[in-house]
Amino acid sequence: MKFQVKSKFKPTGDQPKAIKQLVDALKNGVKDQVLLGVTGSGKTFTMANVIEETQKPTLVICPNKTLAAQLYQEFKEFFPNNAVHYFVSYYDYYQPEAYIPHSDTYIEKDAKINEEIDRLRHAAVQDVTSRKDVIVVASVSCIYNIGSPENYGGTSLEVKLKQKISRKNFILSLAGLQYQRNDIDFKPGTFRVRGDLIEIYIVTGEKIFRIEFLGDSIENISESIPGLDKKYRSSGKKITLFPATFWVAPSDKLKIAIENIKLELKDQLIKLKKLGKNLEAERLEQRTNYDIEMLTETGRCQGIENYSSHMEFRKPGSPPFSLVDYFNYFNPSTSSGQAQNLIFIDESHISVSQIRAMSVQDKIRKQTLIDFGFRLPSAIDNRPLTFAEFEARQKQTIYVSATPALFEKQKAGKNIAEQLIRPTGLLEPSIEIKTTENQIKDLMEEIKKEINKNHRILVVTLTKKLAEEIADYLTERGIKTQYLHSEVKTMERPEILKNLRQGEFDVLVGINLLREGIDLPEVSLVAILDADKEGFLRNETTLIQTMGRAARHLNGRVILYADKETLSMKNAIAEINRRRKIQEDYNKKNNIHPTTIISDIRDWGFSKKEDVAAELWVVNDKKLLEKEMKIAAKNMDFERAAEIRDLIEKLNNK
Repeated sequence: MKFQVKSKFKPTGDQPKAIKQLVDALKNGVKDQVLLGVTGSGKTFTMANVIEETQKPTLVICPNKTLAAQLYQEFKEFFPNNAVHYFVSYYDYYQPEAYIPHSDTYIEKDAKINEEIDRLRHAAVQDVTSRKDVIVVASVSCIYNIGSPENYGGTSLEVKLKQKISRKNFILSLAGLQYQRNDIDFKPGTFRVRGDLIEIYIVTGEKIFRIEFLGDSIENISESIPGLDKKYRSSGKKITLFPATFWVAPSDKLKIAIENIKLELKDQLIKLKKLGKNLEAERLEQRTNYDIEMLTETGRCQGIENYSSHMEFRKPGSPPFSLVDYFNYFNPSTSSGQAQNLIFIDESHISVSQIRAMSVQDKIRKQTLIDFGFRLPSAIDNRPLTFAEFEARQKQTIYVSATPALFEKQKAGKNIAEQLIRPTGLLEPSIEIKTTENQIKDLMEEIKKEINKNHRILVVTLTKKLAEEIADYLTERGIKTQYLHSEVKTMERPEILKNLRQGEFDVLVGINLLREGIDLPEVSLVAILDADKEGFLRNETTLIQTMGRAARHLNGRVILYADKETLSMKNAIAEINRRRKIQEDYNKKNNIHPTTIISDIRDWGFSKKEDVAAELWVVNDKKLLEKEMKIAAKNMDFERAAEIRDLIEKLNNK
């Protein structure tokens, strides 16, 4: 389908001018532009209209998962009939593999994967490969290696009615896609076998396919939606099954890759022994041979991404494949050089610097593992893109920010579209500077004033520890308070913001997660502690962004707790006052009376999802489970019988 914006609003203020300027430049092949839009001016709405006008598959890159979640929801509302996806790091907890030489300490990779986010990532990539009306809202982690788009698209399995294939070979094909057979615990990324029926729970969690065999032929293909349908319906004449992981390769390529891994191991062992590193050589040989055995037997191993350059036949030092490559691979430029996809970098003043820094630390850690025999040298090619590699993959980019940095301005040159007018007429918040002496006591009094008006408050600190301590302090004194920082789980952050807006608590304390782009129109007061501590969290750009959190409220105000007025504070206050004057003049000219932004409080559906859909399907087959339990017991396979018994008991309890 074509992109089509659904909204009760029409572009207004300086939105129409900004949209036209951006669209005209894109159509003329301009590579880099800037959308300079103040808080509350409707930058997301402008972006949506640009997408509709240009009809380009779009990647939106955000500096953190929380902002990505908000933009994802907004774009889904603007484009209800198109494919809008969320792509962020799927780790709730991540400790990378590392080695500390001076203490001879090896730290094994330890991670907790959020299965819901993993399913969303697969859904995003699958639509990038197969649709043109696709928008993916991603965090900066989208520049990390996720495997070859050619392998991913080429390994997919097309299943057709009357297709000649034996049940055994079909199961082998599913295993090649890294689907795991699990006849008991049926969940996304698994399949189960019931006689001549094979049920496949696709990795995105959206459907269950049932393939029925008649001899060595596929007799029927049907599907159902987990948790909703209790009956299967026809899927038509054919379906496409995509891999259950990003790290896949066709069997012929995998065999070659394994041989190349063996050759690299042989060369590296010679080098280590020449250096007198016999212990390191023995360690590397044992670890790598174990991985080779797993790859040979199952097609995968723990840490398979460290062998990605072999599986993708990349030369040493060559760039990895990221989500950006998937957009370019499946939407290549036209013969005339016209880009067929578009990138928005939201809050570019911070996102660009994050992208720039990502590959450096990763390289240092990997090199240590290689030097001490924990990994082959090729492991270093499993990494994020360098900034130069990312720039080379940008076709047409719009940098979006209220405070674009010098880099973005220089890239864009004259192609800067300004959006300084808020359609609501809201002014920038008023600003007051107060001394740090007795600042917590004063802060409590200011908070109470706002709570009496049923308003919300943000308190911005410099450290996580201080955020938690202030939240505890205010809570102990009867003020409903919550903290928010990077250690709060991905799926919990949008729920916390939603609860603040609904009034389940009144004060949110945090650090930099409360800056860029977060939509909290109920917030009337932003209190910035230690505003005079010059640095990354208190420079001009950061202060403008943080103060902007109060710009969506009619009575928005900011208190800066500081003992001196720094240059950053002066510049930030001057810029806020300049923008305030522009809006005042516009309001006066057009007879506009400022009104508080009214924004729907959205349900964040992912955070409450449970893996019950698969269990509902198991419930339907409870009789089959009981039958299998008895068969297992009869065959003296008591461990399997006990597993099935426990699952039945669990389902009965539910």
